[in-house]
Amino acid sequence: MPGTTEMMVILLIAVLLFGANKIPKLARSTGEAMGEFQKGREEVEQELEEMRDGAAEGTDASTVDSAESTETATETET
Repeated sequence: MPGTTEMMVILLIAVLLFGANKIPKLARSTGEAMGEFQKGREEVEQELEEMRDGAAEGTDASTVDSAESTETATETET
């Protein structure tokens, strides 16, 4: 983590590069971009979780279906 002196140098360079008027706009757009990125990341994580849950439920259902068909086949043979 940069110290106080390093932060002052970074701030001075930012003011020289962008100008004092553009820094708030730059900070705002950076914050909005970070918010959009986080929202997108959360949506992807939610979709992956839904896919995992669906796959787990599908696996459980197939196991039950195959067990029922085995029982039916055994009862038909006897």
